[in-house]
Amino acid sequence: MHTDRSGLVAALDIGGTKIAGALVDDHGRLVVRAQRPTPAREDAATVMGAVAQVLEELARAAEWPRVLAVGIGSAGPVDASRGTVSPVNVPGWRAFPLVAAVRERAGGLPVVLVGDGVAMTAAEHWQGAARGRANALCMVVSTGVGGGLVLNGRLHTGPTGNAGHIGHISVDLDGDPCPCGARGCVERIASGPNIARRALDTGWRPDPGGDRSAAAVAAAARAGDAAARASFERAAQALAAGIAATATLVEIEVAVIGGGVAGAGDVLFAPLRERLRDYATLSFASGVEVLPARLGSDAGLVGAAAAAAQELGLWTPPTAG
Repeated sequence: MHTDRSGLVAALDIGGTKIAGALVDDHGRLVVRAQRPTPAREDAATVMGAVAQVLEELARAAEWPRVLAVGIGSAGPVDASRGTVSPVNVPGWRAFPLVAAVRERAGGLPVVLVGDGVAMTAAEHWQGAARGRANALCMVVSTGVGGGLVLNGRLHTGPTGNAGHIGHISVDLDGDPCPCGARGCVERIASGPNIARRALDTGWRPDPGGDRSAAAVAAAARAGDAAARASFERAAQALAAGIAATATLVEIEVAVIGGGVAGAGDVLFAPLRERLRDYATLSFASGVEVLPARLGSDAGLVGAAAAAAQELGLWTPPTAG
């Protein structure tokens, strides 16, 4: 087991829009950064080429010889047991052997893969709103809804790196079909595009030629638009049901919510906390706190490094600055 506090982890945060990379130290600081757009509509080799460019840029940094491992947080599904990824928004990658490809380009360093929701969870537990909590659910509510779990003080990834994927818990048994194949999933109700879709379907009207995003719906809700407010309240209800189910199952202390939709602030959090009282009713679940995430857009990189550090026994326990 390494305890080399001078060591770094090379982190990759891979999504449908961008591939971000950084060298991360044991305080969660991003010492060197690199980024490329994701060629999401191209073939597998072209997408991997962009990842390789990010790695090559990091490897040119003077600090690269201090790198002990590579941590990857990727849009999913991922399969950490096989080292493969099949991101929904990168159709050229289906069961793509990302871990082997990165290991080859990183000089044989150990590589740890987790889903992007798990990476965000690792970051928030290490440096953010879940710091100091032994049991937590962290969620990304954005274009989709993802998440991850901390249990007994450690990141709980599950065998394939997807544990805590709360977006595909069904909270409406006869609800709308979800693209995942199930019905009434949290994501089908609470994601940004679904909040906007429902608001439009029930009478919200954006400014002519205007913004149809969840952020625009949030602004309308703050201004008193009934359909916009109702859509956020429905999303809050779905999130509350999912959080309560998780609290009942594994006894979490806190639910941390990040992602673009969390930027709505009290438009989301006020009804969410209120509805949580309706669902988290048992004594051991009723005390769960709901907090906004703190780390923002760097969470994926910080969390990919933290996940690798935990799995490989680097910086144990991680220190925080």
